Amino acid sequence: MLGRSSVIARNFSQSMVRFSGHGGVPGENLPFGLTNKYRITALFTIGCVLGFGSPFLIVRHQLLKKCKMLCRSSQAVQCVTA
Repeated sequence: MLGRSSVIARNFSQSMVRFSGHGGVPGENLPFGLTNKYRITALFTIGCVLGFGSPFLIVRHQLLKKCKMLCRSSQAVQCVTA
């Protein structure tokens, strides 16, 4: 029973690959074009900067927000603002 289902699954997957039209050409199934190398470079740079930098900006925002709350509560805490 298990062997028969694996044969059916393999035949189905091979037929889908054969008739789907996505194959052989690098980058055909990507959601963006690869023809303009400057656009690809810009998109890659923006993605890396946002992906790497956003956690640091979020932490900075949270720390500044906490510092402002402490300064308002009249505690003797010196806030450092950039």
